[in-house]
Amino acid sequence: MIVRIMGEGQVELDDSHFTELNKLDDLLLKEMESGDGPGFRRTLQSLLDKVRELGEPLPDDSLEPSELILPSADATLEEVRELLGDDGLIPG
Repeated sequence: MIVRIMGEGQVELDDSHFTELNKLDDLLLKEMESGDGPGFRRTLQSLLDKVRELGEPLPDDSLEPSELILPSADATLEEVRELLGDDGLIPG
């Protein structure tokens, strides 16, 4: 799956990593629902770090369609709410 991190670029992630990423996504969703700003900030950073760690960066001039778009690390809680689906940021 091709994932874009807003403001950074794209990485290609193997589908086998989504179980691990969904655990962070579920935590992020709970923190957002409870209004836990510090927890939200910490978990968003952890989610993005994990995507960078597990993903293979695509070249900057690559124009692959992104199947998943994640907010930048400095996104606000409100900006992330606008990106959320029923399953959080990551489907599944």
